[in-house]
Amino acid sequence: MNVLSIETATEHGSVALLHAGELLVRRVRGAANHSEAVLRDLMQLLAEAGLPVTALDAVAFGAGPGAFTGLRLACGVAQGIALGADLGVAVVGSLQALALQTGAARVLAATDARMGEIYHATFITDDGVPQPVGEPRCSAPLALELPPGEWLAVGSAFRVWPEELEVRTAGRLVGCLADLHPRAEEVARLGARLAAGGELVTPELAAPLYVRD
Repeated sequence: MNVLSIETATEHGSVALLHAGELLVRRVRGAANHSEAVLRDLMQLLAEAGLPVTALDAVAFGAGPGAFTGLRLACGVAQGIALGADLGVAVVGSLQALALQTGAARVLAATDARMGEIYHATFITDDGVPQPVGEPRCSAPLALELPPGEWLAVGSAFRVWPEELEVRTAGRLVGCLADLHPRAEEVARLGARLAAGGELVTPELAAPLYVRD
């Protein structure tokens, strides 16, 4: 499975190419650099692998929730490449990609949404894939609602709002990985699963997951 992926939902942007079971990755530091670097880095990955765009099985992008500009960029680039090469698009939730990094059975993924809010969702892992429990939400940290049970916390919200989220989780966290952020590697792996399951969408139907109006 050959999947090209883009993740620019946060300031920690990245692109990746999943090819022959291996991942090639480029990091894009700073949100201001995303637009000029993403397409260049994607083409470099394909060149490094000696792979033409037409040999791809899918283009995947981190759909959010996250920074609106970053989501539109990732979606637009994915659409453009997919249209030009007649490919399907894998729309991957950025919080799901974040949860996949942990390898944990039960994950609370939450990222800082700015404006005094956080994006958050919970996941239960099934067959190696974090499956969402409900829909991603945007809320004030003190309005977080956590389903019953114990969870591993991950994401920047726990670095930005540690006291508020400690109040809302009430000792039900088995650990916290506050420095992790969504990455193109996991977007590629989840995109490959969607491609294998016939769950790609046509480029014109690909859209970001904004959550916040």
